[in-house]
Amino acid sequence: MIRNTLISTLFVLLGAFAARADSVAGPPGSDGALRPAERVVVPKAERRMDLYREGRVIATYRVSLGLNPNGDKEREGDFRTPEGSYHLTRRNARSDFFLAVQVSYPEEADLRTARRNGWAPGGLIMVHGLPNIPKYPRDRYLNTDWTDGCIALSNEDMLEFWLLTEAGTPIEITP
Repeated sequence: MIRNTLISTLFVLLGAFAARADSVAGPPGSDGALRPAERVVVPKAERRMDLYREGRVIATYRVSLGLNPNGDKEREGDFRTPEGSYHLTRRNARSDFFLAVQVSYPEEADLRTARRNGWAPGGLIMVHGLPNIPKYPRDRYLNTDWTDGCIALSNEDMLEFWLLTEAGTPIEITP
């Protein structure tokens, strides 16, 4: 039963992605293949994520952040989303959320700050979809900050993000 639901959901999401494919595929006259984003920018105050290619925005998503979204992440358990320059690293299709891509936090500067203050820096900051087993209605996840410090997207947007990014893609998270 759960497997059939997941498969049905995947087909719906792929259909939604196909409807937007013309905006993220190559230029007219190209082979139409999806080309990855070259950069990701997350202006936290705007609850937005932009994917860039060749200096142009190719996709924009609404995001949810950590429960305590104002300010830079300083330590484990502060429920803040980090700010700074990072990279996308490991991809996890078997996450507790609908897909997950790890952000390279903590970087060396984050580690130095945490050490200087005697704190654990925290980690496992991800860009991910909604929980696979939700505790709340979908609208709550889409319209409030609810993560432990991660960047959350709708499942539809997460699928597109997954397809348009790759390991090593720079991600800039700004206040």
